[in-house]
Amino acid sequence: MRFYLASTSPARLQTLRNAGVEPIAIAPGVDEDAVVAAAGALSAHDMVALLAQAKAEAVINQHGPDIDGFVFGGDSAFVLDDVIYGKPHTAEVARERWLRQRGRTGLLYSGHWLVDHRGGAAGAAVGAVSVATVHFADVSDSEIDAYIATGEPLYVAGAFTIDSLGAAFVTGIEGDPHTVVGISIPGLRTMAQDLGVEWTDFWNR
Repeated sequence: MRFYLASTSPARLQTLRNAGVEPIAIAPGVDEDAVVAAAGALSAHDMVALLAQAKAEAVINQHGPDIDGFVFGGDSAFVLDDVIYGKPHTAEVARERWLRQRGRTGLLYSGHWLVDHRGGAAGAAVGAVSVATVHFADVSDSEIDAYIATGEPLYVAGAFTIDSLGAAFVTGIEGDPHTVVGISIPGLRTMAQDLGVEWTDFWNR
């Protein structure tokens, strides 16, 4: 059973591999800002759901006849003080965020969209959003500067990871920890079952 990953996220790719799935990764090429702007005001829940669907559908639109399997799109956003944060992209923005979130607690939302595209034709699809509560250590200014200097926090939602260098700065997670990585494996299992297949059918490593 082929599993197509509509994402360029190294964390999502590695999480799937660790869970026994070697996906076919395809960059969706979605202009996320344009998609969100066209939709108008959205909650974090609705935003990640919309972008997850957009990414999966973009890959299908680009490669549809050649895709025989299931296509997954995912997106994540971090919320602190009712403000939605995506990827910071610059060191200055990442530092501002860490100064704001250190020693505090926020919510990480991950949207999921799974499409049955067996036989090269789109069939049923199912979506889900998972959320996890993240508690941060009260890190020092020097730790923040050192972390930002690695470049890692610039390209991840909330400017942190739990599966790499940022793990030392997260003191606890409530909920599915895979949510923070951007792809809930327990959630995917349920979604696959909703589409009539077993998660273990994707095991290929």
